[in-house]
Amino acid sequence: MGKLLSLLARDDSTCCTTKSYDVFLDFENAAPTETEKEVYDEVERVLKESEAVLDEIQVYKGAGKEIREAIADPSPQCQEKAWNAVLPLVIKLKRCYEHSLELERIVPKLLGQLVGGRLNPTQHLETQQALVKQLAEILEFVLKFDEYKMKTPAIQNDFSYYRRTVSRQRIENTSQMLVSTELANRMSLFYAHATPMLKVLSEATSKFVRDNADDVDNTTETLGTMAKVCLRMLENPKLLSQIEREETHLLVLRVMVGLVILYDHVHPVGAFARGAHVDVKGCVRLLQAQPAIKAEPLLNALRYTTKHLNEDNTPKNIRNLLAA
Repeated sequence: MGKLLSLLARDDSTCCTTKSYDVFLDFENAAPTETEKEVYDEVERVLKESEAVLDEIQVYKGAGKEIREAIADPSPQCQEKAWNAVLPLVIKLKRCYEHSLELERIVPKLLGQLVGGRLNPTQHLETQQALVKQLAEILEFVLKFDEYKMKTPAIQNDFSYYRRTVSRQRIENTSQMLVSTELANRMSLFYAHATPMLKVLSEATSKFVRDNADDVDNTTETLGTMAKVCLRMLENPKLLSQIEREETHLLVLRVMVGLVILYDHVHPVGAFARGAHVDVKGCVRLLQAQPAIKAEPLLNALRYTTKHLNEDNTPKNIRNLLAA
């Protein structure tokens, strides 16, 4: 199970006991127990596809040049050149969209294992580290995908050109119609969103909460507890020293931020209201202490992809901390 350690024991014997979040989540070496294995294997198949999807979106090269030439010169040669440039890109975009549906399907199964039952959130984190690691990897994928997507306006331009061409030519050869009209509409809505994968993840989590009414508080508390544990792992020298690889350090940062954002989308009053089960101030201050190349994309994620930051019940000091 890797380093399944709670460095400071938690005593729940009194209501006034301060909870300890000094739990080491072994994102590097956690392996599934027998009870985790079935869900773990199913999630792992989706995560392997996530790697391929990220590879494609990270190096996405649009067909802007060919599209501009086709608009300037509507000759059959230029039109065909643009069409041939766009088709393989649409295949990639379809694959990314279909992967979002896989995430939508798998997230409730994963949450079903990590929330509720006889265990409290801290016990879930301590005893189901392989599944916790997978939730972390999903969060990292979501943040990375949306970051790449926001930097790549060619994605929407290419798909819009594809749809216009199909509509204009009323292509009858179905082999040339890579996506049906209905699927094209859904893909268009997906890519129109600034952070499409976060939207899928937050909606899947919200649906899980609606479908499991008894676990509403458990779900948001689990997300908040995991965010606090990530924060402590980066603040506490003893915990930090157990992280062996630099990329794991960045993973923990991303996961911490992803959890705050997801909590903010799922919880009715969000992550910034007083009494929320996340330490937004601690997260922001930790990020501000990091090199700008690490911190700025994550601070921007908190500024621009959260749901409740600019609402009236967000304390002024939090808004000031996150002011660009």
